[in-house]
Amino acid sequence: MSARELTMDDYLAMVRRRLKVILVPMFIAPLAGFLISYAFSPRYSSQSMVLVESQKVPTNYVQPVITADFTQRIQTLSQQVLSASRLRPVIQSLALVKPEEEGKLMGEIRQNMSVTPVITAVGAASSTTTSGKKKKSGSSSSGGTAMPGFYINYMDSDPKRAQKICNALTSLIVDENLRSRAEVAKGTTDFLSRQVDDAKRALDEQDAKLAAFKKQYLGQLPSDMDSNLKMLSALNSQLDASTQNLSRAQQDKTYAESILAQQLAAWKSSQSATNPQTLEQQLSALQAQLIQLEARYTDDHPDVIKTKADIAKVQSKLDEINRQASNATQANDKASANEPPEIRQLRGQIHQYQSVIEQTAQDQKRLQAQINVYQGRTAMSPGIEEQYKQLSRDYDGAQAFYRDLLTKKSSAELGNNMENQQQGEQMEILSAAGMPTDPSFPNRPLLAGAGFGVGLGLGILLAIWLEFSDRSIRSEKDVAAAMDLPMLISVPWLGPEEVEVSRNGNGKRPFWGRSQDSHDREKVGV
Repeated sequence: MSARELTMDDYLAMVRRRLKVILVPMFIAPLAGFLISYAFSPRYSSQSMVLVESQKVPTNYVQPVITADFTQRIQTLSQQVLSASRLRPVIQSLALVKPEEEGKLMGEIRQNMSVTPVITAVGAASSTTTSGKKKKSGSSSSGGTAMPGFYINYMDSDPKRAQKICNALTSLIVDENLRSRAEVAKGTTDFLSRQVDDAKRALDEQDAKLAAFKKQYLGQLPSDMDSNLKMLSALNSQLDASTQNLSRAQQDKTYAESILAQQLAAWKSSQSATNPQTLEQQLSALQAQLIQLEARYTDDHPDVIKTKADIAKVQSKLDEINRQASNATQANDKASANEPPEIRQLRGQIHQYQSVIEQTAQDQKRLQAQINVYQGRTAMSPGIEEQYKQLSRDYDGAQAFYRDLLTKKSSAELGNNMENQQQGEQMEILSAAGMPTDPSFPNRPLLAGAGFGVGLGLGILLAIWLEFSDRSIRSEKDVAAAMDLPMLISVPWLGPEEVEVSRNGNGKRPFWGRSQDSHDREKVGV
């Protein structure tokens, strides 16, 4: 048969030949699976449902403290309640086993307890958390998927114990959620309070540095630049005016001294026998000429130099005459009180001019010192400005960080108060665990159905193996394919029953319709 192409008739013939091989395993395997299920000890599953109520206060007013994914939080809670410190008090309170068997029961609880979130959005993947095992889990990727609660399942060989443990685990998860939320809220508030205190100290340090810098460089800060430039311009103007006043006072003093000298010479000459009138007149003329020249030219002008030399010569001659008459002058010092009013007036003017000159010189020194100060401030301003900007940036950053922490602390305190007043997300036991009546394992119908499928597959495989391992020739097509020769005639198979019938009383061979497998019993000749 493998040497030729098979048709539908060939396949139907194979099914008819091997039907018993297929049917026997198909009926025996379900029965075997059903009977095998009695070999396993029954286990009962108890289930409870917990409803998760959303936050009662709108999130626009109070932000929730816990923002972790729902599935992740459920997984964390389930791991926390399965710890030995949480399970041991529950086992002891329920008095389920002896003290020496508590460890074994805790292991069974961790293995047989599972938490399954309830996802209401269509098409969202469910996530399942089991103790010790992680099944394939998926959380909804869309932000609109709602998970209003979760199921808690526990499987045990005793239905009553399964109910008790399931209810205890449910209560434990609800209490653990309430406690953990309160601890997270309080811990967040305490952490932010410490951070606010640290930020406040850092801000105070920056404030102190900035204040010390302002005190150290008072008047040299970038904000003082414009006022410093204006003050420097005003001081320069005052210095120029003071210089002009000093120059005028010196000129007036020089002129008054020359007039005084002339009047003194004339007065003294009139009081003594010696009369240097001609020299005094020359000296006065030269001094007047010098004043005019100085008003027009500088001190380096030749005419000014020559006039000064002439004045020096005339003055030297007058000094000689005065030294000769010094004795007579000393004797008459008391007579100075009897000087003419013009001379005393000139002396007073000269004294006033001298006071103005001294005061103006002091003003110039003071103004120059102030100008130097403001020039120094202006020159140092770029470096100070850079340091001031750095301190200002540090201060602004510390202040912004402090304000941000204050805002977060206020929000955390509101969240903490909300959790303390149980106005946040809450878990409520919607459906307590009931007493299971039928075992959830083994599932006998499921095992029987699995046995049916296994038997059917096994029968088909066995039939195929038997068919392809059989080398019998059953049809004319098999003969032609096997011998590669044309077939001339075929003789039907005559068994014992057929021979006996052919020998009946009328001597005729009766006609039989071809039976289901009579074609397979033909002897073929060539």
